[in-house]
Amino acid sequence: MASLILAETTASVSELKRNPMGTVAAGEGSPVAILNRNEPAFYCVPAKAFEAMMERLEDLELNAIAEARKDQPVIKVTLDEL
Repeated sequence: MASLILAETTASVSELKRNPMGTVAAGEGSPVAILNRNEPAFYCVPAKAFEAMMERLEDLELNAIAEARKDQPVIKVTLDEL
C-alpha cells in the first residue's frame, strides 16, 4: 500500500533508536518521517517547528472566532462605563 510521506527527510525506527539527536538534526529544522517497514509511523518534529505549528493553529482558531463574531452588533461604550 502506498503512503503519502509529508517530509523531505526519512529515517527508520532503528536509526531513530541508534541516534535520536542525529535523526532530528538530519531534518535540518524540518520534520523527519519515521518509517516502520517502509510505512510512515510518525513524524519527529523539532521543538522550534512544533512551536511555530502550534502558534499557527492558535492563530487559525482565533481568526475563526473573530470571523464568526464579525456580524454581531457593535455595542459602543465609553471608558467611564467600563
